[in-house]
Amino acid sequence: MAEYSVYQRGAGQTFYPQHATNIRNLPSRVRSPTTTARIPFGNPDTPSPSRSPGRQQSPQQFGMFNQQHGHQAQHVMMNGRNTHQNYAMQMNLAGKTFPHNQNHQHHGQHHQQHQDHTGGAHGGQYNHQHNLSSGNMSNAQPHFGQAHMQNGTPNSVHSGLSKPPNEHWAEQLRLAQTAREMTQSHSHARIHPSVSKSVVAGTGSGLSKEPDKEERNRPAVGGAADGKGDHIWTILDFGGQNLKVITPALFNHYTFLTKLYVNCNKLSYIPQSIGQLRNLTHLDLSLNNLQYLPPEIGMLVNLKQLLLFDNHLDNLPYELGSLFQLEMLGIEGNPLPDDLKQIIMEQGTTELIKHFRENSQGPEAPSERDWIVLDEIQDPDQETVTALSYNILCDKYCTQAQYGYTPSAALSWENRRETILGELRERNADIVCLQEIDQDSFNEYFREGLAHNDYKGVFWPKSRARTMADREAKLVDGCAIFYKNSKYILLDKQLVDFANTAINRPDMKGEHDIFNRVMPRDDIGVVAFLENRATGSRFIVGNVHVFWNPAFTDVKLVQVAILLEGIKNFANRWAKFPACKDKVVYRFTNGDTEDGKEPDPTQEPGPSKEYSDGTQIPLILCGDFNSLPTSGIYDLITTGSMSNVHDDLGSRKYGNFTRDGISHPFSLKSSYSSIGELSFTNYTPSFVGVLDYIWYSTNTLQVVGLLGDIDKNYLQRVPGFPNYHFPSDHIALYAQYIVKGRKEAKKVSEVDFGPSSNRDRRN
Repeated sequence: MAEYSVYQRGAGQTFYPQHATNIRNLPSRVRSPTTTARIPFGNPDTPSPSRSPGRQQSPQQFGMFNQQHGHQAQHVMMNGRNTHQNYAMQMNLAGKTFPHNQNHQHHGQHHQQHQDHTGGAHGGQYNHQHNLSSGNMSNAQPHFGQAHMQNGTPNSVHSGLSKPPNEHWAEQLRLAQTAREMTQSHSHARIHPSVSKSVVAGTGSGLSKEPDKEERNRPAVGGAADGKGDHIWTILDFGGQNLKVITPALFNHYTFLTKLYVNCNKLSYIPQSIGQLRNLTHLDLSLNNLQYLPPEIGMLVNLKQLLLFDNHLDNLPYELGSLFQLEMLGIEGNPLPDDLKQIIMEQGTTELIKHFRENSQGPEAPSERDWIVLDEIQDPDQETVTALSYNILCDKYCTQAQYGYTPSAALSWENRRETILGELRERNADIVCLQEIDQDSFNEYFREGLAHNDYKGVFWPKSRARTMADREAKLVDGCAIFYKNSKYILLDKQLVDFANTAINRPDMKGEHDIFNRVMPRDDIGVVAFLENRATGSRFIVGNVHVFWNPAFTDVKLVQVAILLEGIKNFANRWAKFPACKDKVVYRFTNGDTEDGKEPDPTQEPGPSKEYSDGTQIPLILCGDFNSLPTSGIYDLITTGSMSNVHDDLGSRKYGNFTRDGISHPFSLKSSYSSIGELSFTNYTPSFVGVLDYIWYSTNTLQVVGLLGDIDKNYLQRVPGFPNYHFPSDHIALYAQYIVKGRKEAKKVSEVDFGPSSNRDRRN
């Protein structure tokens, strides 16, 4: 078996694998000397060749930020009319002046340290004046950085090539030249929307669907294309303003931006908080004094164009490898290492981003997730049970096309399954429920691997496996339940096939919605009936993976309703199960052979407990429900009922469910509801939210401990899972419970008060 020394923990340590030393040897990052032979341009009064000479406004007039109230975002290129909360811009194109605040303060020092600045004048107030004459704005002081000369031509060997080596590099040079000509204030706003900043064909991300892989769709909240949301404008142009610093407030409050232009300024650094602008598709930082980029720029995974022309960048962060959708990385005019320039010149942006992604060391391992104690266990002899639920991301769905921000080594099943197995062993839960585990992985890897840790398991694949040949069927994912063999004995197991159950229900026969919406989905649930060998307590454990598509809330409800109805029927039957007689745990004493088995003297079997009905049996229900805490599914499970006219059912027809409503008899609660649920259980660039739950019956169990959230500092540089530390796009849920003692029904008997009881009788 593989060694799992990387999971050994001490004080303040973590079991997360240290991939940088265990997986591959990474090449050292090549850096060029910080000095450059750029020719300084020393005449600030020389006009730009792209505009006519005219009255020059003072750079101080365009001081970007001050602390006064009445925030007016007037340098905004907008999609439509402009009103955004209290940030108003009034524009008159008939030669009038923009309303403005005359108080301009500019507190900006030349920072070369990678840090945010939040105090003083950086309060996020953007108050500037613009005069329009004959349809033209007056221009800010022209800014010619050290990287380019008076005529706009950079001091770069590559720009002097007589013929670009390929179409992509030709486009790079064209965009660089265009950037050098856009020295006026708000140049992008001036030309919008008449000029399209498209790139040449063939410069896409290069991530295509792998032929032997199967795509897995996930619930999504809308990508960059939907970033506009309720905002009237999503494009901001601060170009040509001689800005020396940008307050982090810009990135804190304008997370809806899809395009940001801060070109042709005097910025020496970009705040770390730029990583919050995760809807950006275009970012122009050209013609500044940037000497480095913050690693948090790797969070902007929706970027398609990142322009860095004519800065002082002598290296680029490897976190750029996360920008898998980037089509154009503009680097011309920077003293970058020749090896990086060679890649982009000869092979294009896609290959350079791939180079960064595949050679990135990634973030440092996060600190261990906190263990949240909800209630102390007073009695050490109190019976407890721990449960873990984990969607492990089936190999068939883990493609580079789906998770383009992740290095291929981190996506490999060999690497991911070892990390998953290591976490399961470390958590050491009594009951483990896995979703998206395929039959081959269950039989050939996890069942054997977990057997060394005293686990046995049951598994069913999704229903489509029945129609496939063995070779294809073994790759179909399903649900598995593992349990500690020395602690529990399996009394029964059942499969809940939602589609097959629905089409065979008498009340649903002939319903078109059943055949058109429910039957095509092959999702399943697995239910196990366990008994504690020592105490005799019995448990019902359910594991389910509900259909993913957010447009099919009705199908999700039907699947969960069928699952709960099935568990109710199983529970009522299991409540009448006879006592279990053979619960002795054997251990091997002579070479692990059958002849060498003898009873384990440390395990004294207890009598099986009896239950009056199915609701009295402790119930733990785990799974990926693909539903938010605000969903109808959450309401149904926690309240026990749902109206037949619930919005999530729409106008669909599902037999008794839509005639009489849906109900179940169990008293269920989400284990994490006491802390308001986790921050997320699924973490990707397009979706961050809670989809996974562990429900428990409150009349029989009490939750006393929970595994907490992921380290938030770690997430500042991680755009999404999976990665080397988290092998699935879901995270594991883990909870501990105490088993409540059952209250025996008290026998009511009349009290005999003796002869005095007749004292009130009259003769």
